[in-house]
Amino acid sequence: MALAHTILALLAQRPDSGYDISKRFDEGLSCYWKATQQQVYRELAKMKSQGWASFEKVPQEGRPDKKIYSITESGWAELTRWYAEPTERTPIREDLLVKVMIGYKMPREMLLKELHHRQALHQAQLDEYRTKEALCLAELDPSVELQFKYLTLKRGIAYETSWLEWCADVLAFLEQYDAAQPT
Repeated sequence: MALAHTILALLAQRPDSGYDISKRFDEGLSCYWKATQQQVYRELAKMKSQGWASFEKVPQEGRPDKKIYSITESGWAELTRWYAEPTERTPIREDLLVKVMIGYKMPREMLLKELHHRQALHQAQLDEYRTKEALCLAELDPSVELQFKYLTLKRGIAYETSWLEWCADVLAFLEQYDAAQPT
């Protein structure tokens, strides 16, 4: 998936500035897509030149004009074309898996430290997602848009949960393995 398609999907929801699109990546898409503000602005410029997006300048007092981007008919056609394509599995490239693979040859404390570090990272992300989940579930009459966003949030929750379970499994294995070794 190209970054452009993610931005088109955001613009299909509502017109927005480059800055606000970047914030939407941080606040709403972080469980499955990351993009820096610089990447968003660069992609918006390309999308404008391809005719997929247009913008309207909104004057601001004491600051440069704000550009509010919208999806064009051509952008809708591209988003629909991309949407019709089948998805593929995302290849895994994960440093920690390589470290665990060679863990029997490396100092144990290094692997334990890395596993605990990753547990903390995944737990913090899971906590953030659970907070967002509570807000979604607190809605008495959630919009269809919110219900679809919740489905992506559930995948982020499952991803973080599976990482935590896997880290716990590796730590349990290491504890049993180390206990079984002659001293």
